[in-house]
Amino acid sequence: MKAVVKTNFSFPKQKSLYVGKVRDVYNIDDKYMAMVVSDRISAFDVVLPKGIPYKGQVLNQIAAKFLDATADIVPNWKLATPDPMVTVGLKCEGFRVEMIVRGYLAGSAWREYKAGARTLCGVQLPEGMVENQKFPTPIVTPTTKADEGHDENISREEIISTGLVAKEDYDQLEKYALALFQRGTEIAAAKGLILVDTKYEFGKRDGKIYLIDEIHTPDSSRYFYAEGYEERLARGEHQRQLSKEFVREWLMANGFQGKAGQQVPEMTDEIVNSITDRYIELYEHITGERFQKADDCADIEARIEKNVTACLAAL
Repeated sequence: MKAVVKTNFSFPKQKSLYVGKVRDVYNIDDKYMAMVVSDRISAFDVVLPKGIPYKGQVLNQIAAKFLDATADIVPNWKLATPDPMVTVGLKCEGFRVEMIVRGYLAGSAWREYKAGARTLCGVQLPEGMVENQKFPTPIVTPTTKADEGHDENISREEIISTGLVAKEDYDQLEKYALALFQRGTEIAAAKGLILVDTKYEFGKRDGKIYLIDEIHTPDSSRYFYAEGYEERLARGEHQRQLSKEFVREWLMANGFQGKAGQQVPEMTDEIVNSITDRYIELYEHITGERFQKADDCADIEARIEKNVTACLAAL
């Protein structure tokens, strides 16, 4: 199995290339974006040294399915998925915040709560909660969107007062984010899963707000298995989950949290293969479909270039 960790295509009318932690985004004539979802994996805002085979395909195909399943809530950027690892869509001007919706007290929110915090991004949290407990209603805890380094928590009031996002736009982003989370929750429940928390990114094009990037993937979301959730919660046990959190937990158990001077633990073939298996497991649970591995051709990059070039020619 080969992992695609770097791309450097020259598509027709290409104007620029943005390399993110996981995605390589090609600007096509300032009209379209060709987003290649690589097999890179990041945790604690650090790109790990080895790629995860089929991870890009999993993320791209889950995102495509959820973009289609939520297009009645908010328009989105997707036009086509010409390759298992690529989505082509409209180029939008992204808002400088990420909308994080949390239905449960988990992950970084729990770590802050456990340390004594009772407000998160300006949102008041109830007293007496335990890890993985459901909030009375989902909360929105936005972060800044950093080009490099760590995203930072920020409140609604700070976003509006600093002019990061206009009040009218921000109010609409919150409505969209909560409606998307509700739809994601319903789809997950039908598959025996709980959508715990997730992030959404939005952009603007011709004065209209669009949902952009990925949605409800294991990189952007945390899922628990619904079966046994209440019993585990009552016993104070870890929940069975399908998300990238297991990668973070493996890193923390081996002394790495992305802090200065820390070394990423060795990623053996066994670890890499187990992460591939977990990503495929989530795909099959959340979509209810068998994962079909893309042809393991000798030159995946050539396949991508051919498929995307043909797609762009048809736009």
